[in-house]
Amino acid sequence: MDVKIESSWKGRLDDEFHKEYFLRLAEFVKEEYLRKQIYPPGSLIFNAFNLCPFDKVKAVIIGQDPYHGPGQAHGLCFSVREGVSYPPSLINIFKEIESDLGISVSRSGNLERWAARGVLLLNATLTVRAHQAGSHQRKGWEQFTDSVINILNKEKQNLVFFLWGAYAQKKGESIDRSRHLVLESVHPSPLSASRGFFGNRHFSRCNDYLLKNGIEPVDWT
Repeated sequence: MDVKIESSWKGRLDDEFHKEYFLRLAEFVKEEYLRKQIYPPGSLIFNAFNLCPFDKVKAVIIGQDPYHGPGQAHGLCFSVREGVSYPPSLINIFKEIESDLGISVSRSGNLERWAARGVLLLNATLTVRAHQAGSHQRKGWEQFTDSVINILNKEKQNLVFFLWGAYAQKKGESIDRSRHLVLESVHPSPLSASRGFFGNRHFSRCNDYLLKNGIEPVDWT
């Protein structure tokens, strides 16, 4: 199956695209786009990969589902398009960056700038029905993104993985802690942020680790 995705990822994921589960997933997703309102737009399903080539990845933030409201999702976890109101979790992420690094809350919720700086903003599930959270879970996306994490874990060294909340932590269980830095806390959602997301200092800890390993730190502005 010929999937349109950035070349450095395509070379590593091509076997995955020919597996039975992915062919079934592709058929399901194609049908969904024909019959329902699905986010993100089809051309942006692999946006996280297209904006952050494999060789440039230095940090990985793992989300769960794309946003399911109109005009929000564009293929990067926690990110929204220009001009869209910040979702509550993103507000809390910006608050923690401000507290941790002294960087003022951003004027834009579009995190494409982070992707360009080496942050892979990876949702576990890459598509969703409008207004139906979790509607494309258990269709094959999780197996695909597990493979992505496995490739990063084995082929790269000194990455920083951000695992916020029980779902992301379970997804990152197989990451080799001797090769990479794994940062875990509760999710930045308003339901849990005050129980350990605020004050986790993940952004400065990420940059300290990268510097220690001779890697340019992430500009979190």
